[in-house]
Amino acid sequence: MRLMKRDLTTVYLKRIDPNNTQDEEGNDQVNYLAPIALEMNVQSASGAVNATIYGSKLSSMKSCKYQGDELKEGRDENSGVCVYVDKDGNPDYKINSIQPYSTHINVMLERNDDIGS
Repeated sequence: MRLMKRDLTTVYLKRIDPNNTQDEEGNDQVNYLAPIALEMNVQSASGAVNATIYGSKLSSMKSCKYQGDELKEGRDENSGVCVYVDKDGNPDYKINSIQPYSTHINVMLERNDDIGS
């Protein structure tokens, strides 16, 4: 399967810094590494299977297809993705799951509800 160039959107992957610190109350402070540009096919998540898995959260999820070597299963889950915000801002989505196939990767993104807090 080849993704069509006209359907691809540029998004920015922001991996979580492994050297995160904690504030004085012991809460983790999430810091991100430099953004990496990715070309993905981004669509609203839908379907009976996804509705069963994610329930009412499905309306705040995106289903993406990606071809490339930047995303890896087991490493990039919970990383931030800038879909509708500038690459220098806080990510508006986070990676919920990565499912590799032989020619592409399916990525489920979940909207960050803690934007602006």
